[in-house]
Amino acid sequence: MLTTARQAHSLSNEEASRAIPVHLRGVITYFDPDYGGGKAAIFIHDATGGLFINQTSQLAKGLFVGAVVDVHGVSAPGAFGPIVDYPKMRVLGRGPLPPNPPRVTLALLKTGAYDAQWVEVEGSVHRVIEYPHSVTLRLELLDGPIGITMLRDPGATYSNLVDAQVRIHANAAPTTNIDRQMIGVHLQAPNLAAVQVVKPAPADPFAGPYIPVNGLLQWEHFSTSMHRVHLRGTVTLQWPGFSICIRDATRGICAQTSQTTPVAVGEQVDVAGFVETDNRSPVVTDAVFRDAGHNRPVAPQPVTADKILRGGFSSELIQIDGQLIGYDLASSDVTLQLSSGDTLFPVILPKDLAGSQASAWKIGSRLRVTGISSAQFDAMGNVRGGVALTKFFSVLMRSPADVTILEQPSWWTPAHAILLLTMALTATLVVLGWVAMLRKRLEHHADLLRESESRFRHLALHDNLTGLATRLLMYDRLSVAIERSRRRCTGLAILIVDLDRFKAVNDTYGHQAGDEVLRTSAKRLSSVVRREDTVARMGGDEFVVLLPDLTDMKVVEAIASNIVETLAVPIRIDGQEVPVSVSVGVCAGTAEQFDADAIMKNADAALYRAKESGRNRFQVFAREVAGILAVK
Repeated sequence: MLTTARQAHSLSNEEASRAIPVHLRGVITYFDPDYGGGKAAIFIHDATGGLFINQTSQLAKGLFVGAVVDVHGVSAPGAFGPIVDYPKMRVLGRGPLPPNPPRVTLALLKTGAYDAQWVEVEGSVHRVIEYPHSVTLRLELLDGPIGITMLRDPGATYSNLVDAQVRIHANAAPTTNIDRQMIGVHLQAPNLAAVQVVKPAPADPFAGPYIPVNGLLQWEHFSTSMHRVHLRGTVTLQWPGFSICIRDATRGICAQTSQTTPVAVGEQVDVAGFVETDNRSPVVTDAVFRDAGHNRPVAPQPVTADKILRGGFSSELIQIDGQLIGYDLASSDVTLQLSSGDTLFPVILPKDLAGSQASAWKIGSRLRVTGISSAQFDAMGNVRGGVALTKFFSVLMRSPADVTILEQPSWWTPAHAILLLTMALTATLVVLGWVAMLRKRLEHHADLLRESESRFRHLALHDNLTGLATRLLMYDRLSVAIERSRRRCTGLAILIVDLDRFKAVNDTYGHQAGDEVLRTSAKRLSSVVRREDTVARMGGDEFVVLLPDLTDMKVVEAIASNIVETLAVPIRIDGQEVPVSVSVGVCAGTAEQFDADAIMKNADAALYRAKESGRNRFQVFAREVAGILAVK
């Protein structure tokens, strides 16, 4: 019999799997009554340490943070460390949360030694992400960022925590992959009461004096990423909802922002955000901006690739010539691959800003590109005299107008030369009619081969019955969406849609009617999602909807509700009304919280819950961080 949290948590996974009896008393430091799959998430703490309790939602009724409980259960291996399974819990009363928890750093948490323990962290809040039942804070510690999730207090305001210095008491939890390997760490705080504001955020993020861009991270103006800095400059680029670049009298800088307020290139703005660097020139993250009046547009600086690699042009508006050698088809943005001398560099433009002109540039053309230079440095190896050298760079464009065609590709390509030679030989051998006939047959067969190849490629990626994307194409786009979400700090969601009682439709009306129900449902699904979303048929009567590039999580519920309503309309087949309804499982969040397998698994769990709850509805399964889920 194990009688303390430390004894139970110190077991090896092999020992924990033996279901050793556990009996202990402690106080609940975190309680989520329902994080999906009919499970509750509970951390308890006694005098020796902390422990995770795996309990069903139904048996967890009556529990609360601060409850002193008596627990009977058995040991079991958890997602990372040992847990208590099959517990019987009895509330003995109410008690205080553990006082004076150890102050920890991100480096200490990443050792795994504090798994499930009650700890204290202190840092600056950079971002607040609010969900229907929970809130995630991105906290910048002295040695790096960490995510902290807590249940949402009704009526509480969280946005005023951005740029506040806070001290938080929470449970340490690992972020793991499917193989139970720790790949990160996060914290679970019980609620807003666990947050102590050490220094409140300024009421006006623009109140302080602005500093010159070239002073960032320099001796005179050095500022860590703990608190916001105030900059002022002329707009040189805006990707609404993602990035804004400015230049003051000293140099340029780019800021990551979710703000979509449109500003024109050449306008002057104030920018407030957190200055960071990741093997790049300084960049401002989690920024907000406001109009600061009119100014003259910044003129681009003509440069060469060699000049950029020598340094001094990161985040500057530049103009560079190069030859278009191809397109990066795997990128979610319009990405041109250009060469200049021995240097290859990408030129990037978001698809929603590219329009129809994105495919007008022919491979082999010589182009003059205007945009923002984004340089990456090799701070670990390529250092000379203490200065990190540029490793490679890319150019960020504002619109298709930033491309000027200097020279079209020569008509005299090897293919064209062969064509002319063929025509000449044909003209001289016109008396040999069989040559012309043979050439036509060869061309016909080539067309048939190309058509067959195109058809087979389409069949591999699209469902034959509904015309929707297949599982293969869906997972490919999901991987791209996750990478894009990480780069742009946006969210994404997966909706698994399952036709309710579809077998009964086949049994009652026949398989031809069932196929018509699937085709009609697929058309209705495609009509209610956004243009950039992907709808796939995974097999049978199950569909999946991928919602990438989310900046407002309310969009997910609106789309899910619209799907349930739209697909609940009966389908008329051969004069009969065939009743139809769907159940929808939803998993939404950011790329930092999920990998492809996890988000699909969580959405499937939410679907199962929706069916259990009576069908013809949707269920949200929003995992803020691995291990702790919020379901509605």
